[in-house]
Amino acid sequence: MQIIVQKFGGTSVATSELIKNVARRVVQTKEKGYDVVVVVSARGHTTDELLELAESVSPHPPERELDMLLATGEQVSIALLAMAIHELGYQVVSFTGYQAGIYTDKAHTKARILRVEPDRILRELKAGKIVVVAGFQGVTEDLEITTLGRGGSDTTAVALAAALKAQICEIYTDVDGVYTADPRVVEKPLKLDFVSYEEMLELASLGALVLQPRAVEFAKHYQVPLHVRSSFNQHEGTRVEEATKMEEYRLVSGIAHDLNVAKIGLFNVPDRPGIAKQIFKALADEHINVDMIIQSWMRDGRNDISFTVTRNDLHKALPVVERVANEIGASGVAYNDRVAKVSIVGAGMVTNPGVAAAMFEALADEGINIEMISTSEIKISCVIAEDQAIKAVRALHAKFFEQQS
Repeated sequence: MQIIVQKFGGTSVATSELIKNVARRVVQTKEKGYDVVVVVSARGHTTDELLELAESVSPHPPERELDMLLATGEQVSIALLAMAIHELGYQVVSFTGYQAGIYTDKAHTKARILRVEPDRILRELKAGKIVVVAGFQGVTEDLEITTLGRGGSDTTAVALAAALKAQICEIYTDVDGVYTADPRVVEKPLKLDFVSYEEMLELASLGALVLQPRAVEFAKHYQVPLHVRSSFNQHEGTRVEEATKMEEYRLVSGIAHDLNVAKIGLFNVPDRPGIAKQIFKALADEHINVDMIIQSWMRDGRNDISFTVTRNDLHKALPVVERVANEIGASGVAYNDRVAKVSIVGAGMVTNPGVAAAMFEALADEGINIEMISTSEIKISCVIAEDQAIKAVRALHAKFFEQQS
C-alpha cells in the first residue's frame, strides 16, 4: 500500500470553488495509484471568528469549552470536502480526530499527540476509499476533545503520515514553498528547493508560519519526508528532508520574525541553587512555554533573569511569576508585550565565523537596539522593539541575500 498524506490549510478551502479545486487535486493523486489521506484545516478565518465569538461571551473562556468550540471548524471542512470528492465519483469518508484515532494529552488548546491508532483509516483505505481527516484536533483517554494549537493541522498530517508509513506528507498552502523571508515583508525573497529538518525546525519555531514546529519535530523523529507546496499551481515546492551536503554551501537559509512575543523580567533574584528550577517549573506546570532565557552577571549575591513567552500566555504567566518572585525574595517583576523576535537560520553558521557580527552590523546600521540575544549552532535570535521588526527583517535579508546575489 503506497500512501500519500496531503494537508490543505484554511485558505485552500475558504470557498466552495476552492473546496472543489482541492477535491480535484486529491482525485488526481488517487488516479496515480496512491491511497490518499487528506487532512483539512478550518475554512478561511473560521478559527479567528470562533475565537472572537467566544471572547464576546467570556474574556477568558474555559479552555475545555474553547476546544469544544474550535474543533467544529474542521468538522465543517471535512464534511464539505468529502461531499466534493463524492461528487467526482469517488468513494470517500470523513473522520474527526477522535474517529481517526488521534490521542493527545490533556493540555487543552495546545495538546500534544501521544499516539495514533490508524486501524480504522487503514480499513477504509483497503476498501478503496479516500479518507478525509479533521486537522488540529484529537481526544484524550477520557474522550475529552482537545485542539493542538495554531497550525496544529500540520502536526495531524505528519503524525498520520508517520503512523501510516506514508511515502510523503504534502503540505499545501497559499505560497509556493519555504522562502528566505516572509513574502509579505520582503519584496523578492528566494524560494528554497530544499531545507533540512533542523533548519526548518528553527525557522518554524522562530516565527516562519509555513509549518508548525511540532510538525517538523514529528517529521524529523519519524523521518517523514515533507513537501511544502501551493494549492493553486502544480509547481515544485520545498522539500524538507534529512540534511545533505547542500547546506554546507548555504551560510544562512532564512530570516524569521515573530510578533507574538512578550518579555518578562525578575529583578534581584537570589543567586542560589534551585531558584531557576522553581521559576520555570511553576511556568511549566501551567503549560506555559518559555523561549529565550537571559541571566545577568551576579552582583551582591543576586542577579536579574529575563525570558520570553508568547503574548497569548502573558496573562497566565504574570500571576505565576509574581507569586514565585514573592516566594524567592526577588525585588520585582516587569514585562513588555511590545517586542518582537528576529532570527537568522542556517546550517552553514557552524563552520563560518562572523555571522553574528554581520547580523548585529545590519541591525546597528538601521539604528535598531537589541534587547536580548539567543544563539544555537544554526540560529541567532534577537529581541527588539515591535515597531522595528519589519525594518529589521528587510535589513537582514538585504545583508545575507540581496548583497550576495
